[in-house]
Amino acid sequence: MKYLLLLFLALLLSANDNYSLRVAHGKVTSSDFGQILALDIESFKPTLKVTSLDAGYLLKKDALDLPLDFYLKGGLSYFDEASLQSDVYEGTIYIKVYYNIDFWQNRVRFGLGEGVSYTSGTLYFEKLEAIKKSDNNSKFLNYIDFSLDFDLGRLVRSEALKDTYIGVAIKHRSGIFGLINNVRHGGSNYNVLTLEKNF
Repeated sequence: MKYLLLLFLALLLSANDNYSLRVAHGKVTSSDFGQILALDIESFKPTLKVTSLDAGYLLKKDALDLPLDFYLKGGLSYFDEASLQSDVYEGTIYIKVYYNIDFWQNRVRFGLGEGVSYTSGTLYFEKLEAIKKSDNNSKFLNYIDFSLDFDLGRLVRSEALKDTYIGVAIKHRSGIFGLINNVRHGGSNYNVLTLEKNF
């Protein structure tokens, strides 16, 4: 893990405004994706946490003459399974689009990513969901990354912090109602706090 972090940092040092690096930390929720978007968020006990590092490459800025930025992203995540089972690692690859809203010299971004997720083991929450709903488990699932953040540098008028984004995100794994590995109702949702820097 530390070698991959060093590789990401080395890439960023040689970057020219085309790269991004995001760290995130949060916990699982028993709410489904739609409930979270409606701010109906239920906690889950025991507390299962995730820490992740995502790197991105800018594919297209201001696509279609709209404030849309497209990135190719990849990430590594560590799931703390609260000593209930062995901890789990995850790799993700996804395309993410950001819709930028500029107002009063500030910027807010809505982000939506779509791709794939592969875990080293089955997440504890996903095991419980499969039992509860008589569903299947899979290490390989669809991945959605939904985020809302704002430019910290513009907010506090600091040039050094410009293009540093702080916000919240949802890490979502699912089988798309059975389309992937016959996982119909399983999967997981983790609500995370994020800090992202564009280089």
